Amino acid sequence: MKRLLYNNLLQWKNDQDRKPLLLQGARQVGKTYLVNEFGEKEYSDLIYLNFEQNPGLKSIFQGELQPESVINNISLYLGKKITSEDTLLFFDEIQAVEEVLTSLKYFHEQTPEYHIIAAGSLLGISVGNQRSFPVGKVNFMTLYPMSFIEYLNAFGEELLVEKLMNLKLIEPLMEIIHDKLLKHLKLFLYLGGMPEVLQNFLNAGDIASSRQIQNEILEAYQRDFSKYTDSSQAIKTSELWNSIPYQLAKENKKFKYSDIRKKARALTYELTIEWLKKAGLINIAYNVSTPKFPLSGYTDHSKFKIYLIDSGLLGAMLNITSEIIINPTELFSEYNGAFIENYVASELVSSGVRDLFYWTSRSDAEVDFLLQSQNRIFPLEVKSGMSLNLKSIRSYAEKYKPECILRASPRNLIQNDDFINFPLYLTSGWKSILISLVNK
Repeated sequence: MKRLLYNNLLQWKNDQDRKPLLLQGARQVGKTYLVNEFGEKEYSDLIYLNFEQNPGLKSIFQGELQPESVINNISLYLGKKITSEDTLLFFDEIQAVEEVLTSLKYFHEQTPEYHIIAAGSLLGISVGNQRSFPVGKVNFMTLYPMSFIEYLNAFGEELLVEKLMNLKLIEPLMEIIHDKLLKHLKLFLYLGGMPEVLQNFLNAGDIASSRQIQNEILEAYQRDFSKYTDSSQAIKTSELWNSIPYQLAKENKKFKYSDIRKKARALTYELTIEWLKKAGLINIAYNVSTPKFPLSGYTDHSKFKIYLIDSGLLGAMLNITSEIIINPTELFSEYNGAFIENYVASELVSSGVRDLFYWTSRSDAEVDFLLQSQNRIFPLEVKSGMSLNLKSIRSYAEKYKPECILRASPRNLIQNDDFINFPLYLTSGWKSILISLVNK
């Protein structure tokens, strides 16, 4: 399936200042498939080593970590000569062998002509724990679950993708197109963006089988909690992880430690949240009471919301049944719009928004997300239904006078003075919408 990150990999390959690449991302988001496809299509030779699947490969990196020595060891193992010319070296699941990560420093310094990609399901955690991390010696990329645009490509809707990615004016789409996209979005909210789930549905069309795969992915995550943490921390991680869907299902989605365990405190679970974040399993939106640039400087880290990386996994954890897909509006509003807000968070992150923020006032007004672009801040309100109520975002606008205010909802694309409503399926294109506004 086509991934948008493929183009970034091409840019990396052709960059004269290229460094070894660390590809991060949660388990099952498709890192191995993407890099193998990239290697097979863009290089004459692909060398693939999986250090979790084959623990014996650790011996290749024992002792001297000089690139020539490592390459010779790989050549002996594979029984063939390895050259830097048009060859991609793919080191997978490198969290299993600390020395592989360390060796990337020497590859960059001594043999930059080699093209090397290293990946791992828990690479974010390994990087954080690595004392000899090659600072400044590697490039970074992160692969997320498939976005809605990638879902449309996978389902053969390339013309719809072209239409959405090349909007020049802020004006409504034809209703027949708008309705078609909303139907796709409802299915995407249920299936989510895990590649194996989508590929299974494309192959078999069996919604029950898709849910089974989602549950298997969730079980794999639970096993990671025990495998990569001690028993005490594993229990805390599991408790916090299992509380997230129900925290999101509340009308006020602010995360509360007491909803994990009665009288629980931040000190007990702070490391757990950091572990899940580094594992790529959650997205966190922090509260901002004063929206000034940069938002990170005005953040209250004691107030936040936690979202799962994938709406399909959220639905599986809440045990949402598949008949909800055919209901006109129920999936959008289910669990106080938990799916919609979670979906928007995921789309924003996958589109390049590095940090998520939301705003609250003392008068109980709340704006779901604050977006930064070109030293400006734009408020974004998320609506799961067709309501026209703009009380909270208007309260924000009266106080801070933003250039425009944004709403993501099931409604069509429309602009009314300083207000822009974009349909939920256009969430990842929010920057393009603003550019269209400026050009207008």
